[in-house]
Amino acid sequence: MFKAFKEDIRSYNTIIKVLFVCHGNICRSTMAQSVFSYLIEQSGLEDKFLIDSAATSCEEIGNPPHYGTERKLAEEGIPLISHQAVQMTRRDYLEYDYLIGMDQANIRNMERIAGGDPQDKMYKILEFAEKERDVADPWYTGDFEATFRDVMEGCCGLLRYIIREREIDKREY
Repeated sequence: MFKAFKEDIRSYNTIIKVLFVCHGNICRSTMAQSVFSYLIEQSGLEDKFLIDSAATSCEEIGNPPHYGTERKLAEEGIPLISHQAVQMTRRDYLEYDYLIGMDQANIRNMERIAGGDPQDKMYKILEFAEKERDVADPWYTGDFEATFRDVMEGCCGLLRYIIREREIDKREY
């Protein structure tokens, strides 16, 4: 009986954990982490969430957010989360409730890192905006405006989804 109790306690999770993932963790995922954190704060739900971001590659590990991400967020009045690029790990799959990729290649690499997605925790961000397309990587396009629009739309949809799915009543907070 104690073993079952310990399992129940271990699986009880009052904090909703979201990990945003892209290729290098300096443009899109860092932007999404900052935007989603801002939306959570504006909603008064910051005590209910843990938000982070990671890369599927090791190319940018240790680097700060891209200056284009920094500049676009400043234009929009959204604080940039202090961050250095890290790579997603298999353990992240176990620890996070939602792992949000920016494009289909990210999802494939996330599944490779995690050894699959048996708990259906991985999503493309624009799924929450009811769109099938990927968020273009501004590292290649240089278009941080388009990336911001997609990230904002996806993050707003994700927040609505989580509030509905988890039955979060903002009046409680």
